[in-house]
Amino acid sequence: MSTNFDAGADAHLPSAPRYGFGRCECRGCAAAQPQRRLFTGLLAAGGTLAATPLWAREGVNVGKKSWAADLVPAQQVEQAAAQQYVQMQREAAQQRALAPANHPQVIRLREIAKRIIPHAYEWNPRAKDWRWEVNLFASQQLNAFCMPGGKIAFYYGILEKLKLEDDEVATIMGHEVAHALREHARERMGKNGLTRLGANVVSSLLGLGNVGDALLGMGSQLLTLTFSREDETEADLVGMELAARAGYDPAAGVSLWQKMGQVSKGAPPQWLSTHPSGPTRIRDIEASLPQVAGLYQRAEKPTRRFEIAPPISSSNRPS
Repeated sequence: MSTNFDAGADAHLPSAPRYGFGRCECRGCAAAQPQRRLFTGLLAAGGTLAATPLWAREGVNVGKKSWAADLVPAQQVEQAAAQQYVQMQREAAQQRALAPANHPQVIRLREIAKRIIPHAYEWNPRAKDWRWEVNLFASQQLNAFCMPGGKIAFYYGILEKLKLEDDEVATIMGHEVAHALREHARERMGKNGLTRLGANVVSSLLGLGNVGDALLGMGSQLLTLTFSREDETEADLVGMELAARAGYDPAAGVSLWQKMGQVSKGAPPQWLSTHPSGPTRIRDIEASLPQVAGLYQRAEKPTRRFEIAPPISSSNRPS
């Protein structure tokens, strides 16, 4: 194994996006009740609706992708994300914070991703053409994310501090992949553009004219995007289905959020206060489990299970 990786490092990665698992920082959304695009409750309550073509699909149903995503070209967003991801890897490598391909936890993450990714294509046809990547970074933050175009990153801190089992890792990965599949970054960029730009530019965006300045600075926008509570709830449910289809227990979302609550020690950090609360997420997951239970039961289960990320020695842990 390469000696150029220090799991105890706490890398400074300017090119890493602020968003990610448990990192919503949107102002004003903590008190707001999300206007969800979710229809899972109707699945359980409406037997007559279940017989219609709209409800024929097995699994969760979160409605159509937001129209706002179509205001920004997908290819350009994905190109900007790919460039940003490469820069983040360079920054990490300089700090001995990019894990090599033969690191046990990298092998683990990539094996789980291999099981999840084939089930992503139904949610977004573009995903078949994405150049998927999975990397592990030495950071003590409890974070993971998937950038547009399938660029997945996990921080060692979330694996080690939460002592994640494979099913819980798959739950997080499914959640982050769901953000990319549902194109929440494009959606937020489109909505932000509508807010910033004048009526003339909005008309240009909605038509076929030159979008000009609206497409500039995509990389910087990707650094500072925040997802709404609605987006987070949607990613929870889509991610749960992806994990179930890949053969991982969808109920792991319950234990995952229980662990997140324990880490917060009864005093939710800022990012958690602006997400759906842990208990709310657990209730949503439990309510939706019947919709993916059959998928999980029939799914081919992993033949290999991986060890939990070992703790960082006290001598290597940042103070």
